[in-house]
Amino acid sequence: MADRSPPLLQTRAMDNLVFIRETMERATTFTGVSGWGAVIMGATAFPAAWLASRQPTDARWLTVWLVDAALAAVVGGWALILKARRCQTPIMSRAGRRFVLSFLPPILAGAVLTVALAQAGRYHALPGTWLLLYGAGVVTGSAFSVREIPIMGLAFMVLGAGTLFAPAAWGDGLMVAGFGLLQIVFGVLIAWRYGG
Repeated sequence: MADRSPPLLQTRAMDNLVFIRETMERATTFTGVSGWGAVIMGATAFPAAWLASRQPTDARWLTVWLVDAALAAVVGGWALILKARRCQTPIMSRAGRRFVLSFLPPILAGAVLTVALAQAGRYHALPGTWLLLYGAGVVTGSAFSVREIPIMGLAFMVLGAGTLFAPAAWGDGLMVAGFGLLQIVFGVLIAWRYGG
């Protein structure tokens, strides 16, 4: 009987450690969002808006904004990887995976609506749609994040809803207000409070 106690005790201890680690992972918030990455993403909106406003066709206007969105996605992903390495945390922790899986559906809905609205010639509805759905993605993804991120998402949603009812000529300016200014302000706040 005494010969079997140490292995049994060791097995129970290992099981308890696994349980504790999994519980802590489920309880953690996702702080891997890079504030400085958000600032850089926001900075790209200013030249994009300037360039988009000077395009002779709606299709070329759309191209400028889609290129900016792709650039912002690359910058955001790169900044996330750098922050995760610096903090020595896994990029795809349980909280990180939940953030991505919650953020993605509204973004995919935005991609589908972009195609549908462009095909229908309703380019004027795109800025509000993008702001609203980006905000929805941030809010749903931030259920597993720090408090500032859902507030940012709600601000994007409010701005997006207002943009849908604003004059079409205000589209680029309101895009800069959201994807530029809001992104930069919250990026600085996140960087200051959560280490970059």
